[in-house]
Amino acid sequence: MIHLSRIPLLLYSYLATEMLAPFFASFLIMNCVFFLVKLIPFLNFVLELNIGLTDFIRLFSYLFPNMFLYSIPMAAMIGITIGFSRLANDSEILALKASGISMYRILPPVVTIAALIALLTSYFSIVLIPVSEVAMKQLTYQLLKEKIDKGIQEHQFTEALGDLVVYVGSIEKETGEWKDVWVSDMRGQVIPTITMASTGVMKSDIDKMNVTIILRNGSLHRSDRPNSQVVQFVNYQLNIPLQPPANSATAFNRGTLTMPELLQKGREFGGISTEKGRVLIIEYHKRLVLPAGCLILCLMGLPLGLQAGPRRRAVGIPFALAIFILYYMLFTFAKMVAKENTVPILVAMWSPNLLFLLLALFFIRQVTNEQPLVPESLQNAVTVLLKKIFAPAFSNLQKTLIAIFERLRPQRLRANVQAIPEEMGVRPLSGDARHRIFHFSDCKDYACQHCSLEFKNVEVALEAGFLPCDFCKTLVDRYRHTPSPS
Repeated sequence: MIHLSRIPLLLYSYLATEMLAPFFASFLIMNCVFFLVKLIPFLNFVLELNIGLTDFIRLFSYLFPNMFLYSIPMAAMIGITIGFSRLANDSEILALKASGISMYRILPPVVTIAALIALLTSYFSIVLIPVSEVAMKQLTYQLLKEKIDKGIQEHQFTEALGDLVVYVGSIEKETGEWKDVWVSDMRGQVIPTITMASTGVMKSDIDKMNVTIILRNGSLHRSDRPNSQVVQFVNYQLNIPLQPPANSATAFNRGTLTMPELLQKGREFGGISTEKGRVLIIEYHKRLVLPAGCLILCLMGLPLGLQAGPRRRAVGIPFALAIFILYYMLFTFAKMVAKENTVPILVAMWSPNLLFLLLALFFIRQVTNEQPLVPESLQNAVTVLLKKIFAPAFSNLQKTLIAIFERLRPQRLRANVQAIPEEMGVRPLSGDARHRIFHFSDCKDYACQHCSLEFKNVEVALEAGFLPCDFCKTLVDRYRHTPSPS
């Protein structure tokens, strides 16, 4: 057992402060961005129900657990990377190494902070997300029902039910029962169905997000058929689902189920043999995979942050963003593969975590041994591969552009030949000793790197065995009659 006095508490607390400060700053900034992204579609639903400020804050607060599930890992990874980038830039990491403190000795505070953040993420993922989804469902149902209750008043046509228009003659204050009810039902039809009843009442079912209007002693009139139809009834029910818009931020799904309920419902739907069963099992693994991925991404922030140094750019921060995006791309791909049942769900869902864990351990080993994250042999192999792939295409593109430019430039010169001053021809010719070509003074290659010779005129250059370049060939005849420089 390690004695407490041997643990460098001062060093660990200092490193923890350096990591947590940028973590909280990144966490605040990212959640502000996510807040604005969620707010736009959410406002449509809020304005439609005319929700007050208090209910708006309550309703929107239920979205935060889902936001934190993604913002916490990202902020943690960026925060740790920024913290160690600052330590490396200020030569503090170099001072620790000079004091005999290895990178492995720095790992305990990083692992501790990463584990605490991962536990916080798992709490949001496993506990708070189902609770917040249920609370949002109940609050949304309550707001929708309040809209209906406020809208239905005596001697008024109520349109709070969408395609249903309700008229009530009178409402009993004690029982809430309606009298002299008239209902126009336009759902799924062009000509409305008219229902009239002596009495009626409205009941609600919060579990099914459903409102039921029960009408008694009335008649139903349909005129959307060749022959009008009148139906007399004693009891008649109209079911009205109270669901927010499907694309709104408050749409409900499997997120309302707890972890045991996910497994139970998954088995009820047939397990991995059915798509619905697989979706529920995938959701179960997702709530465990993402917190574990948060721990791994935090560990990866250490070697990425140490890529900075005195007079060196902090390249670890953009690399951290790229790795974070790559992780979630692979995670999304794993979900798709698991849903299609191409690979077993357990293997597909946990493979991104396993891959990035091995990558994080390899990066930590590289920085501990003061080696680059990517070995030079691998860098050279990738460079050679990229050259083989892209170099021919780039060379062909360059030749094509040069040919197009060379074709266009003589045309412009011929169009402006009268505007060229006669004095331009008195400058000596420039000779390229390497390629055995010469250039006139108005050629773009007149002062090229290998142009170390000068010729008095065209004749002297030709006698020396030099030929004009492709552009200067079009000017040879004109310069033959130009006086040579004295």
